[in-house]
Amino acid sequence: IFIKKQIKEPIRIVFASTGITSSTTKVVADVRAKKEADPEWFDGLLKRYVALVKQGEEALDAGDITKLGALLDENHTLCQELTVSCKELDTLVLAAREAGAIGAKMSGTGRGGLMLALTPTEEIQNKVAKALEKFAPQVWKTTFASADR
Repeated sequence: IFIKKQIKEPIRIVFASTGITSSTTKVVADVRAKKEADPEWFDGLLKRYVALVKQGEEALDAGDITKLGALLDENHTLCQELTVSCKELDTLVLAAREAGAIGAKMSGTGRGGLMLALTPTEEIQNKVAKALEKFAPQVWKTTFASADR
């Protein structure tokens, strides 16, 4: 169930594509195999993920984008542990962080596809987009704001 959020300040995102398309079926099967091979490890990772989601919603509600950015970084680390990230996604995430993003993570199925970076200002959003263009075949910028702004 989705809840429409009222955000305190605009949220500026940069998306970048690796240009790689992965099989969702294969990635999901690999994750399932990891879960079956080590259920205790998977359960621990899942608990960390669920806690991140709760903390992320709280940060969003509070307008704390710095905290939200740190949680995006932590989520990307979980995706790496789950082996759904890849070298290309990790390169984009690191490039975004180095260019000033306050958080960045892969998005979607993984092992290719997209990443997103949270940026605090329009200036840094443009800087991050320019940095990602050096590595990514496609880069997009968007800003989310409450309707009353």
